[in-house]
Amino acid sequence: MPFVITDACIRCDACVPACPNDGISKGEVLYVIDRDSCTECVGFFSRPRCASVCPMDCCVLKPDVFLTEESLFERA
Repeated sequence: MPFVITDACIRCDACVPACPNDGISKGEVLYVIDRDSCTECVGFFSRPRCASVCPMDCCVLKPDVFLTEESLFERA
């Protein structure tokens, strides 16, 4: 899962319509990014849309997971 939403999320809903993969949904407490849908917006935008529109900067790259650009393009 390349991107995650941290607990700084204020549930503003800005990220949900911004995701080109429809990969963000409401979780029990916070919004969550579907790990199989996230492509880091490779092939769509130069920067992940969730991170671009988040007013709290809580859509962040998960540091312990690395996906190659090739694998991200395959998902897209």
